[in-house]
Amino acid sequence: MASFNPKNLSTSVLHSYLLSAVAPRPIAFASTMNDKGEANLSPFSFFNVFSANPPILIFSPARRVRDNTTKHTLHNVESTKEVVINVVNYDLVQQMSLASTEYPEGVNEFEKAGLTMVKSDVVKPFRVAESPVQLECKVNEVIALGTEGGAGNLVICEVLKLHIDDDVLNEDNTINQKRLDLVARAGGSFYSRAKKGFFEIPKPLSTLGIGVDSFPEHIKNSMILTGNDLGMLGNVEALPNDDEVNAFIEKLASRYPNIKTASHREKHKLASNYLSYGDVQSAWKILLSKSK
Repeated sequence: MASFNPKNLSTSVLHSYLLSAVAPRPIAFASTMNDKGEANLSPFSFFNVFSANPPILIFSPARRVRDNTTKHTLHNVESTKEVVINVVNYDLVQQMSLASTEYPEGVNEFEKAGLTMVKSDVVKPFRVAESPVQLECKVNEVIALGTEGGAGNLVICEVLKLHIDDDVLNEDNTINQKRLDLVARAGGSFYSRAKKGFFEIPKPLSTLGIGVDSFPEHIKNSMILTGNDLGMLGNVEALPNDDEVNAFIEKLASRYPNIKTASHREKHKLASNYLSYGDVQSAWKILLSKSK
């Protein structure tokens, strides 16, 4: 068995070991608001419930390992003392991943990820409409665990109000875990789906994904493409150009003769099929092609 003294490991290596070993971890999709009233949304997997009376959740926006900077969420909870913790199920996991992109302060991750803001009842930050359970919280305390990269900041939250989607409730008002279909975080690019096991999502771009808010309306408001589809499509740095689209469609026409005259709906179905295999670039080329 390999044995290590944490003090002899670099922070990045130790961080990787801990995240892979202590897994899967629940995800806090934390919605906050800054002093200007601007919304922020970001996921954190250093998260759990610690008390029922009082109802206490704790999550930790750690200092970034690579450069020791801190996250907008931490600044917001320190200044406003409010947060909404939204749980993450499989249906919104790709949008959650896109929201983890490090957009500049003031950029609304709800819009970038294509998620719906719902006004909270007792706190100012918005809830995520697509999340099956949303917990409005006041922040009782923030405890800094260190000053170097990788140090956590324990945000101790007291739940003031819970919102639970009727679709995940049993007749006796208990939560149906199978219908809730939560996902959890593991090491590297791995996640775990409660009823299916491990799967992978490529880490968001180190550059900025274009986001769902930049999509053409027929894609953004598609009745075919799922939230996960939109999340995958939004995590690209740039769209393919016309030459790339035309060359791909010419080649695709040998398999799908009607592709050049297909409706938006038909293209969305085909693009969704490509996305199911993780082929985001081909999906975009189909969606951006012009019908004749």
